[in-house]
Amino acid sequence: MKKLLAILPLIIMSCQKKEVVSENTVNKDSVILSEQKTIHNKMDSAANGIVSIDENNALKESFKTERTVDGNKIIQTINADQLPILLSDEFTTEDEEMVVKIRDFNRSQLAGKITPENSDMNIRFNQIKLANGDYDGPFGRDIKYDIKGKGEIWLIIGKSNMVSGEAKGKFTLNLE
Repeated sequence: MKKLLAILPLIIMSCQKKEVVSENTVNKDSVILSEQKTIHNKMDSAANGIVSIDENNALKESFKTERTVDGNKIIQTINADQLPILLSDEFTTEDEEMVVKIRDFNRSQLAGKITPENSDMNIRFNQIKLANGDYDGPFGRDIKYDIKGKGEIWLIIGKSNMVSGEAKGKFTLNLE
């Protein structure tokens, strides 16, 4: 009977299977490593104060951005509490434009920078629409604008008709 009581805990412990995973046994393309990499990218971006929507689809879900295409117009809607943010997109035709709608903007200044993949790309901030309905512009690839009033702000990005160059290509938009 004493032997049975001594052996019983050993049998119970040996029946509980614990899987030990070492770095050598994990395939580098595994889901586990991909998830860890995704979390790492999220932390790096957050530490820099800039969150890239295209870096991680999970971030896209949490920020609840809206991207729609209406003819030659790409409409990207974000909330002001998402700033600073880095958006990536692409113009596939010469007459395309992007409208970035920033909901509930209540800061005193808006800054932005367009960085095209091809430095010769003809792209700029064409106009800004303020919460009171007024428009201002045109601007260049950089904008720093003092905002009076609160509400929805629009940034309209597209081709400059004053200069030559192709307006098709990939670009990133950094807003603060």
